Amino acid sequence: MNGGRNRSGHAGTCGICGRSLPARVLTAVDLVRPQLAQLLDESDPDWRQSGFVCRDDLAAARRAHVERMLREERGELTRLDRAVIDSIDHRGTLTIDTEADFAGRAGFGDRMADRVAAFGGSWAFILSFLAVLVAWIAFNSIVLFAADKFDPYPFILLNLVLSCIAAVQAPFIMMSQRRQEAKDRLRAENDYRVNLKAEVEIRHLHEKLDHLLVRQWERLTEIQQIQLELMEDLDRDRKG
Repeated sequence: MNGGRNRSGHAGTCGICGRSLPARVLTAVDLVRPQLAQLLDESDPDWRQSGFVCRDDLAAARRAHVERMLREERGELTRLDRAVIDSIDHRGTLTIDTEADFAGRAGFGDRMADRVAAFGGSWAFILSFLAVLVAWIAFNSIVLFAADKFDPYPFILLNLVLSCIAAVQAPFIMMSQRRQEAKDRLRAENDYRVNLKAEVEIRHLHEKLDHLLVRQWERLTEIQQIQLELMEDLDRDRKG
């Protein structure tokens, strides 16, 4: 043995899986939070004897702890809850570019609907359409003689054209609104996953800090007790 390592270079043995692993993937028993230690006790009551637990088994215990906590608070786990649990287990990120992800799903008809709806709600469409209306009315009321007017008052042909434009434009606008609702729903799901993971991670940090503070206080108490015993021994030697 050299510095706590064996000849194969391993620092210790995991109390759950029994593998001999290097120190970088092992966690001392004293540093495991009580909530996770309780779950490990349920799977293997003798896991503390080796003094270590590997990172994989600790991650599995963390996953089980999060799943149990969410079940107690929310009841049945949803698809989004399981996605958060998987990201914690694999130490992955959940933040995605919703705009790029949604744009990749859009087909030609979806993009065309968005462009038509965007143009129909712009000042360019309003001003150009107003110019066409004024020119149409002026052309059929002022410029030409009565015999040459192709759409005399009350402009029946103009009403037909406006009705056709409205009938065609309305479905495009509805399609674009439906796509916007789907985009908002995707963005809301992403925000929910990120917020839930952040909440769970913050809880883990609080539990870990509380555990470390308790352990530090216990060690300080032990050191103080040893110092008191040493002082008592010195006092007895002086008196003797």
